[in-house]
Amino acid sequence: MTSSNRVRLAGVAEATYGTTPTTPRMRRQRTTSIGLTFKADSVESDDIRDDRMSSDPAIVGQTNGGQIGVEWHWPPDGSLLSEEIQSAFCDAWANTPARDNDGTADSVITGLTAATQVVTVANGAAFAAGHLVYFTGFGAGANRNKLAKVTTGSATAPAFLGAGLVDEAAPAAAARMKVVGFEGAAGDLTALADGIGSTALDLTTFGLAPGRWVKIGGIGAGFRFATDRCNVWARVSGVVSAAKIPLDNLPGGWAADDGAGKTIRIFIGDWIKNGVSKYGLTLERGFMGQTVPTFIAQTGMRVNTLEFGGQAKQKATGSVTFMGLLGASGQVPLDAIPDDAPDSNAYPILAFSANCGSVREGGGALGTPNYAKAIKFTINNNLRAIDAISTGDDFAPASVDVEDGSFDVAVELDTYFGNDTLLGKVMAGTPTSLNTRMEKGGKALIWEAPRLIPREGDPSVGGKNQDVMLPLRLTASKDSLTGSQLILNRFEFFQ
Repeated sequence: MTSSNRVRLAGVAEATYGTTPTTPRMRRQRTTSIGLTFKADSVESDDIRDDRMSSDPAIVGQTNGGQIGVEWHWPPDGSLLSEEIQSAFCDAWANTPARDNDGTADSVITGLTAATQVVTVANGAAFAAGHLVYFTGFGAGANRNKLAKVTTGSATAPAFLGAGLVDEAAPAAAARMKVVGFEGAAGDLTALADGIGSTALDLTTFGLAPGRWVKIGGIGAGFRFATDRCNVWARVSGVVSAAKIPLDNLPGGWAADDGAGKTIRIFIGDWIKNGVSKYGLTLERGFMGQTVPTFIAQTGMRVNTLEFGGQAKQKATGSVTFMGLLGASGQVPLDAIPDDAPDSNAYPILAFSANCGSVREGGGALGTPNYAKAIKFTINNNLRAIDAISTGDDFAPASVDVEDGSFDVAVELDTYFGNDTLLGKVMAGTPTSLNTRMEKGGKALIWEAPRLIPREGDPSVGGKNQDVMLPLRLTASKDSLTGSQLILNRFEFFQ
């Protein structure tokens, strides 16, 4: 017997598409259903027999693909869900600088020195002066869950004068440093009519580009603007210069503020937008309830469709559908002890209403009288399997490649029919945009389609004693400002 409660899904990103890494480091995934398929394809014989019997069917190859269901949580970098997002977007995450011992103490982060407030790290993307770095997982309590400003930038020895770091000669296996924002000197960062300005801090240092989101203002009066409506989420709306970050999606009440005497904090995150690169995964199901477990591995698994969405007072849910190459089953796993899936306490399920900080349409908050009831983003890569007679030198029972189609994004938005504002956009085919922000536990995700054409929407009346709803169906097209159709921003920490 095999119980669904004992089925394990693990996977690993492929450096070379279709090839499982040697001695792969597999990672488990949280799922609500596993509908992956590894099956033989067969055809019936057309033999004509005088005894009216049938000849054996012939196996002609195999098919690999299928779907998994997910409840959405914040996807940590390197997790299987994060890798699937990369495969779906056909592009790599653009991450802020980080260092992580990743399970091996004293390996990447190798020392903290109290006297100099310098942290010694392996070479990588540089920490720049002004960066805000979030410290987690360190052995010394004074070094854990700390937000510290880089005072001297470096790729190997950044300094954090005034941070209160204590000596730690061999940082713990869980030690991690992640850039989560930047901080200006007293009075330097100012709120302009349409953005953020600076005199001393070079704002081009922080990798901001059109389509990236920022969270303005930290905890404490000294880290936020006196004008409360300037301490908000906003989107970069143009090319960033040394002196200015242009912003849109600003709220009503935003006003100029000189930030006098304040060291304003601005939080930033990782982001990804659609591209043209090919990212595959090797997935493995383990049926752990069997006396001798069976393991089914599938290589070259690309994400064909990915869904994210939900409705008021419900979980954020979705699905991931794959198309792949080869499969194999056996009793030996690719990795005997895969990494655990992201912990459900540290990375809880996201829910609409409770964790939805905002839904914005056309740059403005979508609220009264056209409140949003449900929303869903769907990616479709229109993949197609390439089948061949042989690989040239060998048999080809499975597909030899999986090729791209167009990157299609569909958005479903169900609103209460409060007035004809949205209906008018449907009837005129007026371009708009849509984004939704999910936040929980100091982390956030922002899904955004920056250019949408509304194609369907008609008020529905199902019967008496019901709210009249406007179910909108919108299609994404290329946005000239961001050069994309879909963007996902991922904030590891904000205040």
